[in-house]
Amino acid sequence: MTAADTAPRQTEPPTTGRSSGSGTRAWVVTGLLVVFMMVNFADKSVFGLAADEIRADMGLSATEFGLANSAFFLLFSVAAGAVGLLADRVRPTWLLLAMALLWSVAQAPAALGGGLAVLIGSRVLLGAAEGPAFPVAQQAALSWFPNHRRNLPGALITFGVTLGVIIAAPGLTWVIHHHGWRAALWVVAAAGALWALLWAVFGADGTYRTDTVQTLSSESAVKPAYRRIFGTRTWIGTTAAYFTSYWAVALMLVWLPSYLRNGLGHSSDAAGRLIVLPWAVGALALLGQAALTGWLMRRGVGSRWARGRVGGSLLLLGAAACLAVPLVDGAAAKTALLAVGFGMGGSFATVAVTTVSELAPPARRGGALGTMNATVTTAGLIAPAVVGSLVDSHGAAGYQTAVVLTGGLLLLGALAAFALIDPARDAPRPSA
Repeated sequence: MTAADTAPRQTEPPTTGRSSGSGTRAWVVTGLLVVFMMVNFADKSVFGLAADEIRADMGLSATEFGLANSAFFLLFSVAAGAVGLLADRVRPTWLLLAMALLWSVAQAPAALGGGLAVLIGSRVLLGAAEGPAFPVAQQAALSWFPNHRRNLPGALITFGVTLGVIIAAPGLTWVIHHHGWRAALWVVAAAGALWALLWAVFGADGTYRTDTVQTLSSESAVKPAYRRIFGTRTWIGTTAAYFTSYWAVALMLVWLPSYLRNGLGHSSDAAGRLIVLPWAVGALALLGQAALTGWLMRRGVGSRWARGRVGGSLLLLGAAACLAVPLVDGAAAKTALLAVGFGMGGSFATVAVTTVSELAPPARRGGALGTMNATVTTAGLIAPAVVGSLVDSHGAAGYQTAVVLTGGLLLLGALAAFALIDPARDAPRPSA
């Protein structure tokens, strides 16, 4: 272990004025942002939960359904990058409010009716509105906390993703079966509108927001060119590892419910319950990672180990479980491995966000996070279409091929995290 590994930088100044990271307001805002991500991923999960119903209603092949889901990501990545850069100049509070309102509006066309064109148009609009959600929510939450205390709030925001699916899956499955998939769209639209109302009343920016910090710290006033940040091994390794993790997340949302039903023979009701398992495993992994990383950093271990090696280990465990799926027999064993593989593999987000937040100075944090998210979420554009093609070509066996492919990608992501992540080495200095 090098000296850089044992001496993490403390780039944040002490709070002054409004609130410290331990204040009640900081945790109220963080709680609202957790709910924000819950609604965000409940929106995304509807199509995966209703895949068979939508395909039957519209007469879609697996490839066509996969392409319709990929359409969600056509503007998702572009919006994530653009709004991430904008978040360095515009208050995240207002950006989050606008996004939540747009989510609700975007659900309406498909909920009202129409064919495939309306469905795709609605998904493209929803993707544009939701693309920046995760990096802006993370930026807003982390603005209330100094670097050494960001692991828990960062994990909680990511946990909102998991919690959204865990809570939404059984309820939305019931709505879909009893009232139709379009009714489920109205439910998530109403949830988005309600959150926007609460955020308008209680939302706020934190004391570690860029403009405040710049006046207090010469180091955080550094404004390196974005290309210097994007060219570091840490940013490249984090983004590559996160890409493979997001691939797993995209397949959990779009195709895993269908695999449980059509590939492993579970009933629709059972699949609606079992889809919670990988998200629950991911939740435990997220909280465990946050606790372990925080414990290591409090003892002077640098982010190369506390974030890079811990995050890489999660991806490695996910890869091993996915690659083992063809080696076991029986639906129960395969389901258990899927839960571990996708749960562990899909839990890298907090590592990615806190690593890049440490790497990038506050004045460049929104752009660094947004561009990473824009790059990473192209996995969501590619993965659903690839799996749809595999299912049409190979039938139910195509699902298992997709799982093995995911395992191989997660293995590459783990190697990137182990080899490249080291924020203490790569972070810009005041003299840069």
